[in-house]
Amino acid sequence: MTSVKEQEAIRKLMVFLQEWDSARKVARSRILDNFIKSNDGKTEPELELEFSQGASLFLARLTAWLRMTYMYSTCLYKLLKSIGIFLSAASGRRYLTEFLEIGGVLILLEILGLNHLKEEDKRESVKLLQLIADAGRKYKEFICESYGVRSLAEFLVTSNSAEAQEDVQVLLDSLGHSNPKYQNQVYKGLIAVLPCASHRAQQLALQTLRGMQDVVGEVPSVLVEPVLGVLCSVHLEVQYEAVQLLKALVAHEVRPSLLKGLVALLTPPRKKAFTFCNETAKDPTALCLREPVLEYIQQAAAAKAVGVLAKESAEVAEELIQLKVVHGLMVAVGNLDHVASQRHASISLEYFVHTFPFVEECIKKALGHTLFQHFMDSPETWYTKMDPVQAEELASNIVDFSRDIARMQSRETNPGLS
Repeated sequence: MTSVKEQEAIRKLMVFLQEWDSARKVARSRILDNFIKSNDGKTEPELELEFSQGASLFLARLTAWLRMTYMYSTCLYKLLKSIGIFLSAASGRRYLTEFLEIGGVLILLEILGLNHLKEEDKRESVKLLQLIADAGRKYKEFICESYGVRSLAEFLVTSNSAEAQEDVQVLLDSLGHSNPKYQNQVYKGLIAVLPCASHRAQQLALQTLRGMQDVVGEVPSVLVEPVLGVLCSVHLEVQYEAVQLLKALVAHEVRPSLLKGLVALLTPPRKKAFTFCNETAKDPTALCLREPVLEYIQQAAAAKAVGVLAKESAEVAEELIQLKVVHGLMVAVGNLDHVASQRHASISLEYFVHTFPFVEECIKKALGHTLFQHFMDSPETWYTKMDPVQAEELASNIVDFSRDIARMQSRETNPGLS
C-alpha cells in the first residue's frame, strides 16, 4: 500500500497533468516557464522525485505537443528548453530513449530547415542534438542515419547567427570523431560547405576539416579544388584557415595535386586578371589601380601559401621549384593592379632566393643588378622600384625562368658538368 504522503504526491501530479492537458497556449507557456525555472540542471532522480516517479508522463506530453506544433513556432523555444532538461539530466538515459522513440531527432533536424522559424529556436534544436550525440557512438550514428549531416551543413551555411553556426561546428566535429561508420560522411559534408557564400561557414568548416585529418586517414582528392577555391575569399580569417588546412594536407597523398594547383593560381588567365585600364593604354607610365578581382585575391593568397608551405618543409620547397613556382611568383610580382600579390609573392620569393643558390643566380640574371639589389635590401617593397615596362614583362608571363633554373640546379648538383 502507498503511504498518505505518496498518495498526496500522486494526486498533485495528476492535477498538474490535467492542468497541462486543459491549458491553452498562454497557460502552457506559463507552465513551461515555471518548469524551466524550477528544474533546470536537475538529475533523473531529482526529476522523478519532483513528479512522483511520473516525470516520463510530462515528457510524453511535451514531445506530443512538439510534434503537433513545431512547424508553427508555438512556444517552440520554451518547449525545446524544457525537453532539454530531461535529455541533459544525469542518469536520465531513459528520457533520451523515450524522445528518440517518438522521432525526436527527425523533428529537430526538420526544425533547422524551416525558414520561418527563429534562429533561437533552431539553435536550441542544435543544442538538443548535441546532447543526443554526447550520449555515445550509437546516438551519433542515429543522427547521421537520419540525414543529420546534410541538415546541419545546410543550416551552417544559411544561419544568420554566429552563435548558432559555432554550435553547429561543435556538433559536426563531435559527429566526426568516435564515429568511424560515418566520419567520412561528415568530412564530405564539410567539403560541400566550402563553396558557399557565407564566409563564417567557410571558416568554421575549414577549422573542423583540419581537426578531422587525424581520424579520416587518406584525404579524398575532391577536397583539393574547394580548398584552393576559398583562397579567393576577401576575408582574411578564411584565407588563414585555408592555409592552416593546406599545411595539414601536404602530409597526405593529395600533395602533388595540391601544390600543382597552388602554383597554377599564381598565373591566372591574363585576359581575366591582367587587363590594364584605358588610361594605361594611352600612357604606359600612368597605370591606374582598379578594384581587386577574385583572381588577384586568390593569386595573392596562393603566393603567401607557397611561402608558408616551403618554409615548413625543404622537400615541399623543392617540389614547388620543380613545378615552376619561381616563375609564378615573378608573374605575381609584376601584377601592378594588386599590391597584395606583389608583396606576398616577394616575401615568398625571398625565401627561395636565400635557400637555393641556383634560384638566387637565376633571379639576379632576370632582374639585373640594380633591381636585384633593391630586392635583397627590401623584399617587402622592392617591387615599387620597377617601371611599368619591367612589371609588364613579368606579368605578361613571357619570361620563363624554369629552363634557367633547371640548368643552374643541374650545374650546382653536378659541378663537374659546368
